[in-house]
Amino acid sequence: MADLIPFGEYRPDLNDLNAGYTSSLLNVIPRADGYGPFPSLSTITNTLSGACRGAFFARKSDGSVAIFGATATDLYLLNNTTLAWSLVSKGGTSYTSVSPNALWQFEQFNNYVIAVQGNIVPQVYDLRSSTNFADLGGSPPQAAYISIVNRFVLLSGLASYPYRIQWSGLNDPTNWTSGVNSSDFQDFSDGGLVRGAVGGELGFVFQDQAIRRLVFAPGSDVIFDINRVAKDIGLLCPYAIVSAGDEIYFLSAKGFQKLSGGAITPIGREKVDRTFFANFDVSKPQLMIGAHAPESGRIFWGYSSLTNGTAGVFDNILVYDPFLDRWAPASISGQFILSLAKPGMTLEGLDAIAPGTSIDALTMSLDSFAGAATPQIGMFGPTNAFGFFNGPSLEATLQTGEQSSVSQRMFVQGFYPATDATAAYGNIGKRENLNSSAAYTAEQPMNARGFVPARADTRHARGRLRIPSGTAWTNARGIEPLVIRRGKR
Repeated sequence: MADLIPFGEYRPDLNDLNAGYTSSLLNVIPRADGYGPFPSLSTITNTLSGACRGAFFARKSDGSVAIFGATATDLYLLNNTTLAWSLVSKGGTSYTSVSPNALWQFEQFNNYVIAVQGNIVPQVYDLRSSTNFADLGGSPPQAAYISIVNRFVLLSGLASYPYRIQWSGLNDPTNWTSGVNSSDFQDFSDGGLVRGAVGGELGFVFQDQAIRRLVFAPGSDVIFDINRVAKDIGLLCPYAIVSAGDEIYFLSAKGFQKLSGGAITPIGREKVDRTFFANFDVSKPQLMIGAHAPESGRIFWGYSSLTNGTAGVFDNILVYDPFLDRWAPASISGQFILSLAKPGMTLEGLDAIAPGTSIDALTMSLDSFAGAATPQIGMFGPTNAFGFFNGPSLEATLQTGEQSSVSQRMFVQGFYPATDATAAYGNIGKRENLNSSAAYTAEQPMNARGFVPARADTRHARGRLRIPSGTAWTNARGIEPLVIRRGKR
């Protein structure tokens, strides 16, 4: 019996000849012992009136959640019972549309949800009493981006001052008078446009070619100590920035990066960066959207490709597992990806999921719903409705690196997949020379002995496994090939 050839680490930037990694995977999730299935989207809400251009959830004082969605011109609140969207735009009328290459952004400050986009004044919704959004008090500037740094609301992407950040008064999101209660602003003379900021106890401001750290300095002559932690590297797309615990993940012009404690580490170099940039449609920055999955710790980036991208929809997702330092791609279309707490569900709301259906016939478990839940990764799909990635598995494709002894031929009779999938298909990619493209044998089903037959007489070979959509499985590690070595020439 041959040794197991693993489905190695996904590194499409590198040649995988006799290497411990692979250049081809699809619709899988990295695991320490191989790969697992990527679940399909299971829609739970009704549709928005248009394509989703931003979304957010806030926790109310009673522990329940309020879920907001945005179209280009309107803001909506999800009814947690009927799962329908209620219009909550200011005055019930539409706003000036968000710019084509931009999105809405939201933050929660105590009982207030603040929404911004560059073409209107910041909007606020009081979770205790509001029925509609209203203009945020204190005459704040129009801004594209918002974050909460320490106890300040920080705005950036300012319509009139693109190199400036401006923050509210201490514990007062309605005070925007410079010099009053620590409210102020800061202009940056270098580093380029401000592309956004990440909040927390400390703040990090991202520009085109610089990253700066903000540290609240109470009692000093300045409100924030501001120092540059990175030069000649910044944020390429404003929505591709993800905060996960004490670390920040983002896309720069130099590739995918991790910022931890002020130190920057490239996480996509010689792995996925070149492949990503070769297929990334940079003209659609609003569709390069990052999100953190708290339940798994993984980072998800949705993006629009040059090959299959369509207007208003990204068509690919890159998954990064920080613990394993491994990547995996998925072919999924959506409008907006984010981490969202599931809404509470009442018996009266069951008809919203499956009208006239009995509880036993529901397609999702009622355990999926709670008054207050840990956020999970989800997405607004192409139909303007939100769902979670907890449906049946997507069709998965896994491939080994290319195996070769260069001077010796081999006859591959097939392979045994190391997987618990109940159904699978496989074939062999073969080529005679390294300067030619691989041809694949006819795909064959895995038989009752767990063997995929094949006939490939070649110098260079790789195994490919396909697990159909909806198949029950948890793990795929690699293949154990049945090979006869030929003589050398």
